[in-house]
Amino acid sequence: MTPSRPRPKTWLTPAEITSLVQAEHATPHDLLGMHSLGEGLGQVVRTLRPDAAKIALVPDEGPTVRPTMNRIHPAGLFELQLPDRKEPFGFRYEIETHEGDRITLRDPYVFLPTLGEVDLHLIGEGRHEALYEVLGAQVRTEGTVRGVSFAVWAPAARRVSVVGDWNRWDGRYHMMRSLGASGIWEILIPGLEPGALYRYEILKPNGYAELRSDPLDFAAELRPKVASRIADLTGFEWTDREWMEARAARDPARGPVSVYEVHLGSWMRHPDHRWLSYRELAEKLPAYVKDLGFTHVELMPVSEYPFDGSWGYQVTGYYAATSRYGSPQDFMALVDACHREGLGVILDWVPAHFPRDAFALARFDGTELYEHADPRQGEHPDWGTLVFNYGRHEVRNFLIGGALFWLDRYHIDGLRVDAVASMLYLDYSRGPGEWIPNRYGGRENLEAIEFLKEMNAVVHRRFPGVLTIAEESTAWPGVSRPTAEGGLGFSAKWNMGFMHDMLAYFHEDPIHRKFHHDKLTFGLLYAFNENFVLPFSHDEVVHGKGSMVAKMPGDDWRRFANLRALYAYTFAHPGKKLLFMGSEFGQWREWNHEDQLEWYVLEYETHRGLRECVKRLASVYRNEPALWARDDDWQGFQWIDFSDADDNVVSWVRRGKEPGEFLVCAFNLSPVPRTNYRIGAPEAGAYREILNTDLKGFGGSGMENSGVIPVEPTPAHGFDRSIVLTLPPLGGVYLKPVVESAARTATPENPPSEDR
Repeated sequence: MTPSRPRPKTWLTPAEITSLVQAEHATPHDLLGMHSLGEGLGQVVRTLRPDAAKIALVPDEGPTVRPTMNRIHPAGLFELQLPDRKEPFGFRYEIETHEGDRITLRDPYVFLPTLGEVDLHLIGEGRHEALYEVLGAQVRTEGTVRGVSFAVWAPAARRVSVVGDWNRWDGRYHMMRSLGASGIWEILIPGLEPGALYRYEILKPNGYAELRSDPLDFAAELRPKVASRIADLTGFEWTDREWMEARAARDPARGPVSVYEVHLGSWMRHPDHRWLSYRELAEKLPAYVKDLGFTHVELMPVSEYPFDGSWGYQVTGYYAATSRYGSPQDFMALVDACHREGLGVILDWVPAHFPRDAFALARFDGTELYEHADPRQGEHPDWGTLVFNYGRHEVRNFLIGGALFWLDRYHIDGLRVDAVASMLYLDYSRGPGEWIPNRYGGRENLEAIEFLKEMNAVVHRRFPGVLTIAEESTAWPGVSRPTAEGGLGFSAKWNMGFMHDMLAYFHEDPIHRKFHHDKLTFGLLYAFNENFVLPFSHDEVVHGKGSMVAKMPGDDWRRFANLRALYAYTFAHPGKKLLFMGSEFGQWREWNHEDQLEWYVLEYETHRGLRECVKRLASVYRNEPALWARDDDWQGFQWIDFSDADDNVVSWVRRGKEPGEFLVCAFNLSPVPRTNYRIGAPEAGAYREILNTDLKGFGGSGMENSGVIPVEPTPAHGFDRSIVLTLPPLGGVYLKPVVESAARTATPENPPSEDR
């Protein structure tokens, strides 16, 4: 038997060697890489490569000799002492693997930390507003070396490694270093490029290792695969500078906002049922929404999620645009295309809860890191999900950093925050004994309240002109009031009460509506308590609720007339507008996320007519400041008559900020035409009809108010004067004052020229 060669002497202790080869060392940079052996003793280089049969050291400059490194442990720990080298120098490893392959690599353990003390301090305080620039996988160049740095927060972990197919998914190759009490683990790996897959191997406190996706990954594999993907978010050539500059100079809460809500995977598909990609959507969706006349597109969540049936509301990648439709740059192209068409882009954002999937955030480092430990605080009983611990600085930073990320890197114009009510109340959907009161004994989630205030304050400070919108269904005060005034700081809040009342009223047969007249008028009692959005969203056309047109009573003609009247009522009512895709042309079946909209119904005149009506409504709304300039102010609304329940008629005035800037809006919500119907007139002169939902081109019966409508000196409804109208069946009309010269010359045969 040949005696074994003695192992070369090393200055490492047996315990240090064991911790390296068993992948249990928390600061491997202290031992691996190049280090000085002390004054006059030269340098030492160490690396751990379990796949290596032999490693040669190749200096970047100087001697051409390539010394072979010594194996100091059978598990692949190599070392080379260089007593003649007084200073550190650049080098590479030339590796011959056990399989005979040759690989040239640079050492990942020779770089300083990519996070500085200021970064760690801000993260610890929860105030790092550019978290996405220091955590996650960052493509970077250090000197002449290009690579990717990785950083992740896992304070309870005993060891964290970056693994991928480029290192055999083996946690021994690229162990990260712990940056002390911050809980951050970090490493820079030379040679990696965008597109490579990776995950973190986390050695938990109990001694078991688990693979986890990066909480701050910018891209991921398509489900059911779950690895993170390195992505470089730089290099996209944006063309929206003018849009971004103009956005920063305006207050969208004081302008027209009409939102077309979209689920990207089911808006339109290829004939073979494949999804359209982000770039294919960019060629179709913005032009379609612009033609409709809406001001904004709202996208149901595009943050990465594993289960199609969640529609994106159970997020696993808070910084990753879903790979279902393409790359990050492809999504940028969609946003850029929307901006070119003059459309803002609003994203659904879900900071209220996250799923339990074992590859994502749940018990990320073996402890309840992002969530609460107590299920009475940390679990959502309705959704089977986990609740963020808003009282933890790093968790707040993770979420606020995510909000800022979408606004910064993707030029997003607004965030619609999902399920805010579930965040505000500790007893949300919980019975007695199933929740923990706050420190004052109340049901308010004080930490979540402070989180929402901080998020809104930071977003509006960093990105003026951006909207934040709360889906909040309770009477919580001041949701859309500034934080300086004690509010939560949102730009606007969904008006769920208006939506429920309107759908309940319009669902009634007109013969019964007089008994439900209060549903038409009740919303005006609180319409100016908040900045409201009036939503007919995806939630109203699923789970057996029926499509918008299917909710309406009567035969097909009455269904479509009712729906046109409902939309006209909504566009004239104080508040911003939101309509879910397909509702603009009267899709018959409920929304199905697994199929595209029923585009074929546009072959029929009734559906085309409804869409033309919506286009006209959106155009009038956008171009008439009376409908939006004073949305949050009683000065912008005046009842004419709300008492005619027997005839199902209501009428009002909407006012802008300039003299003479007003519209008269009247609605007949019965199938009986109201001819010679007198209503009070707010000002003398004359009026003309600028919108009528009963036009034949919209699918109506064609009962119009042609030409100029003169004001008569007959008092009505508390006004000194009045006008006499024809109110079409199940219809709404908008009237605009006519300037004096036009009033003198216009006749029924020669009406004022304006596109109807």
